Parts: sequence; structure tokens; C-alpha cells
Amino acid sequence: MKRLALLIGALLPIACSETRTEDAPAPSPPAAEAEMAAIRPEPTFIPQTAPLSRNSEIAGIFTTSALNAQVLRLETALARAQAFHGVIPQSAADAISAAAVLENIPQAEIDAEYAIVRHRMVAFLNVFRRSLDEDSANYLHYGATTVDLYDSAAMLQMREAVFEIIEDLRTIELQLFELADRYKNTPMIGRTLGQHALPITFGKKLSGYIGENRRHIDRLAGLLERIERSISMKGAVGSYLGMGPEGLNVEARMAVELGLPAPYPDDWHASRDVFAEFALVQAMIARTYGRLGQEIFLLQMTDIGSVVEQLPSGAVGSSTMPHKVNPSLSEALIQHSRRIPRLAEIVLDDMINFFERDNTSRPNRAIGDVALATEEMLGDTSRLISRLRVNEGRMAENLQRSHGWILTQRIVFAVQDDLGREAAEQRLRNLATGAAETGASLREAIEGDAVLSSLFAPEDLERLLDPGTYLGLDAELVDAVIAEARAARLTDPVRGENP
Repeated sequence: MKRLALLIGALLPIACSETRTEDAPAPSPPAAEAEMAAIRPEPTFIPQTAPLSRNSEIAGIFTTSALNAQVLRLETALARAQAFHGVIPQSAADAISAAAVLENIPQAEIDAEYAIVRHRMVAFLNVFRRSLDEDSANYLHYGATTVDLYDSAAMLQMREAVFEIIEDLRTIELQLFELADRYKNTPMIGRTLGQHALPITFGKKLSGYIGENRRHIDRLAGLLERIERSISMKGAVGSYLGMGPEGLNVEARMAVELGLPAPYPDDWHASRDVFAEFALVQAMIARTYGRLGQEIFLLQMTDIGSVVEQLPSGAVGSSTMPHKVNPSLSEALIQHSRRIPRLAEIVLDDMINFFERDNTSRPNRAIGDVALATEEMLGDTSRLISRLRVNEGRMAENLQRSHGWILTQRIVFAVQDDLGREAAEQRLRNLATGAAETGASLREAIEGDAVLSSLFAPEDLERLLDPGTYLGLDAELVDAVIAEARAARLTDPVRGENP
């Protein structure tokens, strides 16, 4: 009952400040304004890094037109490689290269042809051949198969998407640099298992996301290498049948024509592991920023109020409660973190193929779905960071809500030479248990304990009970995290021009 009474006592002032009774007159307008100012963050920091715009670069990568353009690139590279090794005439390769423009394969004609042949590759080739002389047309797609072209086209699309995702993550990284550096000395309560633990700084909290974001960029860089080696031209069952004795050399030369490294020697069409990795890395990125969204969502709860997601001018928080500033983008990130991993599972499931391969089209559509969802999520993440406002006053207030008990570790360290470590911890633990019943602060408990009080001068106790001076190496940690990430930026993958 005493704990309940203490809880009611702690909540009563909050409740009274938000409700009016017959006995409590309404605060005057100046007093009300002062009360609101106490919980409103001061605009002391305005980010300088521009957030991501509402772009659609990845959407453009996965359009039907963009896919057709990639297939044209591959057919051209194949023809040039085959001519280089004497498999087809050079004149045919030149004609195919010259005709390989989107204007020669109107989508309406492809759709009309598909309605007849019911095969997307055959429809594409039939329309393309109309732009070629008869002899050159005979050497188009020579010895190739649908799965090689469309899986390789998907790899080229994924390659472009990875560059876009890395670019977006690098922008978010700069935003986090700014915010973490600005607040690397700003104390707040650190929580473990939902409970007040020890003081940290807000910058230290953000530095964890900087490190995680940087590791995602590293993962994408490694993935990029595997994507670039996944161009395949091995024929229907992966043994170069139809490609002739120069098949291995043609495939290698085709990669050169595309400006890519040597392809993997194995026939990977049935394994789909690189496709799965592409999707799963994005699922991990979604979880990272879902966690950020959830943390910001919780930190701006009325009862915590450490941050505020500033809404755009004119935005309304609630249709019926004018005082509310509801979370928006932080909530969106939570939803993104649920959806993207589900889309990634579709791609992951496709690793279980039948024999040499099965489907060559439908599962690949999920690849674009994942990337489009990731682009939207990263845009929301960037805009959320740009709108975040920190309430340093509320952070300081929250540090005091546990009445100093978050500093028991510091007190143990201060007295362990006199009492011994275990004895000191047990004494503080006993005091904490008693304070849960009495509501005593840590200072009151120490001053009421004859043994502990005899070990401190008043000014020493004052210093030890200041949470702002018990922050460990948080500022140094932030500096180290930012420095390492800045150094890594120098070697991030850079998009090259298409050959």
C-alpha cells in the first residue's frame, strides 16, 4: 500500500496539471504558457544536413522500361562477346548493338506479341528482330536462354539499387553525425529492461545507430561484389550447351563488356542466395530503423518527453484533441520494419528451387518490392531525424525521477575501499529496498546510515550525486564512432558509368 501511495503521490501533480476541478482554478494564460514552455523543447539545434527528398530513383530502376533496357544491354554484351571469340560474325554484333535502343522495342508491341506467344522473352526477341536484317536476327540471343537474361538483368537492377541505398544511408549517416556530436555531452537516463539504470548522453545513444548504419553500408559493399560476379550466361541447364566450346570465354568476355568482374563459375540459378542476401540485408536495415522509430516514439511519450517529432507547419496531431502532437514518421518506421522483412521472406523462400531451377519471373518481382519499400523507409528515416527536437530540460528532470538511486554504483565505487565491494553493494541494496517503502532519496538514505554518512564530506556527497558528472567516456565514445565512420566513407563503393 505504501508503494501505491508513493505512486499516486508522484502522479498526482502531473494529473493535476492536466485536469481542472471545481477546487482548482484554471491557470492564468501566462502561467499556462510557462507550464507548456517547461515541456516544450527549445530550438537550440537546427540540423544542417538536408534530409532525403521524396525521390523515386529505385522506383525508376524497377520499371518495365528499365528492365527492358537492361535486357538490351545484356543482349548487346553477349553479341559483342560472341563476336570477340568468333562465335558470331562481327557484323551481326555491330547490328545488334546499333539496334539495341528502347525505341525499337515499344512496350505496346511487346504486349501484343506476348498475347500471341505467351512467353515474355520470345515476345521481346520477336519485336527486337524487326529492327535487324535477317542475317543479324539469326544471331540475336544465340545459344542463350531466358533465365540467363532475366536473372542477369535482375542482378543489374539490384546493383543499381544497392548504390542508391548506400547513398541514402550515407546521407542518414551525416545527419546522425550532426545530432550525436551536438548532444554527446547531454545527460539523460539510460534504461535497461525498461528501468532506470545509469546516466548516459543522448549523443551516445545515437552513436549506436551510427555504428549499425555503417555496418549496413559495409554489408551492402560486400553484397555488391557478389552481385557483380553473378552475371550468368551458361545456357538452359547451366552447362553451356548451346553456347559452344567458347562458352566459358564468352561468359567472361560478356562481363568485361558490362564493366564487371569475372562471373562465378558455378551455375547458381537454383540457389538464389545472392537474391536472398539482397533482400535480407534490407530486412536488417528495416529492423535498425524500426528500432529507432520505436525508441523515438517512446521517448516522446508525455510521461518521458525527452524528444519531440516536430510536425510540418499546418499538420494536425489529432482530429479531436487539439493539444496532441502525435508521432508520425516514427510510427511509420515501426510499420516499415514489419513489412520489409515479410517481403524479404518471399525472396528467401525462393532459395528452395526444384532441380536445376524452376520459376524465372514471379519471385523476382519481390526483389523490386523490397527495394521500393526500403527507399520509402529511408526517406522517412531521414525526414524524422531532421524533425527531431531534443528537450534537454526534460532529460534532466527524468534523471531525477528515481531520486538519485541511479548512482548507487558510483557510491559503491566510492566506499568499496573502506567497506569492501560485496559489503558495499549489499548495504546499498538494503537501503534501496527500504527506500522503495519509504520513498527516501539516495541522499536521505546515505545521510540516515551512520556507516555511510561517516565516509563522506557534504561537498563530496554533493558531487557524487550529480548524474551529469557520471557519464563515463560517452563523449569520447561518440567522437571515436564518428571518426571511424568518417574514415570508412572514403572507401565506400562509388557508382561507375555504364559501359
